[in-house]
Amino acid sequence: MIICHCNVFSDHDVRACLGDGPECPRAVGEVYTCLGCSPNCGRCARTILAIMRESGVEQGCSACPMGQCSHHDAPALVAAE
Repeated sequence: MIICHCNVFSDHDVRACLGDGPECPRAVGEVYTCLGCSPNCGRCARTILAIMRESGVEQGCSACPMGQCSHHDAPALVAAE
């Protein structure tokens, strides 16, 4: 199902870029980067977050071994209301 009409990507695209490796997205903004795009209207951010939670992706610094990661510099993304 298409979840982002601005960038035209689906739930399958989001799931394909999720994983447990250190280079896999841990934040919604990182999913956009993984898919080669950037948020436009932001309406899909909540759905991306729900897919990440459903997939069991750990978010934030709890996902980083020893607290060392590149996620500290990732910009925060707030969903449009």
